[in-house]
Amino acid sequence: MRLRRLLPLLGLVSVGWMAWTGCAAAQEASPPPDAAGPWELALDGSFRRCGLMLGAEPGSVGRVLRFPAGCRRALPMINGIVGWRQEGEMIQLLDREGQPVLAFATPEGDGPRSAETPGGERYSLAQAGMAQAGSRPAAPLVTQAALTTPPSLRGAAPESWAGAPSTAAAVTGLYTLDRFVEKDVCRVVLRADTAQVTAQVQEGCRDPGLALFDPTAWHYEAGRLTLVARRGHSVELIPVGEGRWRRDPEIGTTFVLRRVEP
Repeated sequence: MRLRRLLPLLGLVSVGWMAWTGCAAAQEASPPPDAAGPWELALDGSFRRCGLMLGAEPGSVGRVLRFPAGCRRALPMINGIVGWRQEGEMIQLLDREGQPVLAFATPEGDGPRSAETPGGERYSLAQAGMAQAGSRPAAPLVTQAALTTPPSLRGAAPESWAGAPSTAAAVTGLYTLDRFVEKDVCRVVLRADTAQVTAQVQEGCRDPGLALFDPTAWHYEAGRLTLVARRGHSVELIPVGEGRWRRDPEIGTTFVLRRVEP
């Protein structure tokens, strides 16, 4: 009699166990998340880094890989990379023949992925917004004294505009980013008050390079305007006219900030 009463219970336990093991097997078999999106590539032991956009669409080799033109100078190795692919948990950056130049496996901890070239250079790959070990500290922000004391312009580039602002306070305002063909593709506000100095990209930005760079601060000294990214790296600009600044050195596609009215 007791055995008859236990049989239904044993059946329920068996069904529950099968359901649980089935769910566990499904979870183990689920594919890894797609790596497409913004990442940052850095040369270990240096300040050299570059924002990468791993595209979801297919390209000439693997899937499309995008990066700002300045990356070709910051990381010359990237000139030989034309695409990427994902194999399980591994992210591979590919050359024109489809061969992996760098292969980044999933790290054991919370740090960035790491890979080494045949020449012995080691690179780190981290999702945008993730702090990397050894990241460059944020450049010093403009001080209140700099807002009122004219800096020396002797360090300015010789080809820069002679009418460069004499104080950082004269630099503040709303700027639009102009590229070689497109105009007004992105807007950024440079603010300065007694509490803080900030840079903020406005909504509706259509320039992936500036959006990925994500400037949050700035400073002005010796005729040079420096935009500081959220993660600490920076880009320098020199004045080329009233309310106009271009990247220095001028490499890749045109990068001009032009002051506009709000």
